[in-house]
Amino acid sequence: MEDSSGNCCTVDSNCSNISDSEEAPLQVFEMESLDSDIRRSFCSDQQFHSMDALEILRETIRILRYNSSAFMVILALLICPVSAVVLSNFLIDEPMVKKLSIKLLLVAQSSGLPLQPVIKQLCHRLSEMALSIAFSFPVYITLSLLSKAATVYSVDCTYLRKKFDTAKFFAFVIKIWKRLVWTYLWVCMVIVGCIALFLVLVIAICNIFSLLGFPSYLIIYPLIVVGLAFAVIFASAIIICNLSIVISVLEDVSGIQALLRSGVLIQGQIQVGLLIFFGSTIGMAFVEGLYEHRVKTVSYGDGSSRLWEGPLLVIMYSFVVLIDSMMSAVFYFTCRSSSMEAVSEEDQTLVAGIVPSS
Repeated sequence: MEDSSGNCCTVDSNCSNISDSEEAPLQVFEMESLDSDIRRSFCSDQQFHSMDALEILRETIRILRYNSSAFMVILALLICPVSAVVLSNFLIDEPMVKKLSIKLLLVAQSSGLPLQPVIKQLCHRLSEMALSIAFSFPVYITLSLLSKAATVYSVDCTYLRKKFDTAKFFAFVIKIWKRLVWTYLWVCMVIVGCIALFLVLVIAICNIFSLLGFPSYLIIYPLIVVGLAFAVIFASAIIICNLSIVISVLEDVSGIQALLRSGVLIQGQIQVGLLIFFGSTIGMAFVEGLYEHRVKTVSYGDGSSRLWEGPLLVIMYSFVVLIDSMMSAVFYFTCRSSSMEAVSEEDQTLVAGIVPSS
């Protein structure tokens, strides 16, 4: 990356003189200048647009192995503290969770929803998640955002075979911090807006079916359909939001412009993004479930199991978060390369159409 503009950093001139023996881990890895703006994958001589979700994961593992020291420092200093806060939920006030959960149950009951155990568990989980995000927001907007920026910066420098320089990174972060925070605030507004829209839609559907005289146990079925549709839409929104964070680091755009830029780049790659999102979500949910069961609920004797299971699960969760951030960065280069390829094909088609006519 260039420290002056926030774009992708240029390659040092001496990098072209690396011998074949020094290129053994990445035998087909090529250096590209900023003018060409093309990076090639570690695994082959193909460009990023040909990668699917599994190939992006493999590419991420290769990047992690090649520059493991920088990513392990990011994992230990920036991601693990956030993961510990997220998993432990020690910032959450349990009485407030119960109060908010009761209010949500009253809203659900007034809307005609049957107060089944699933609805009660969903209201409690939603209350816990909302309060966790609210109380942990200072951690998210500092350490979490800094970890994302550091991960994206490291991935970009790894592709350009540049070592992670802490001094240059912090100088770069100071320069881009304002646009990074602004983009993150827009991301938060988009996510909150999607959830609020879903809740309003659920209440409206419940009221409509109640007015039509449907029994309460039948209302759950249209809500399942709406929930599945919302899950896909919400996942797409999260993918766009994650990509906008990467864009705000690598490009000189922020806020709504980064979100729009993300929406343009993701065209034609939404299925790959959904696979990446669902894979990361399943991994995080699995570790969260283990932490909830093994650390918060189960303990052996005097609770000594928490002394080693807790930190281990925090490290596992942090590793999943790191891989997710790295895959988002690789996915950005994939989408950008595909977009450039599409523009190049359109230009060639236009020229081919003009030449015969002339």
